Amino acid sequence: MSTTVEAVTERSADEVNEEIRALWLRSGGTLSTEQREEYQRLVLEWAAATP
Repeated sequence: MSTTVEAVTERSADEVNEEIRALWLRSGGTLSTEQREEYQRLVLEWAAATP
């Protein structure tokens, strides 16, 4: 059994914001259930991100 831990790469708020914008552009302004879950995850990441 491996005991290595994957390094978590923290992204800046700007990087996460760009992904949020791209998600909205891809969706055409209406999020599917799956996209809404991704959006919620991204917003939480954005709120915790470094400026």
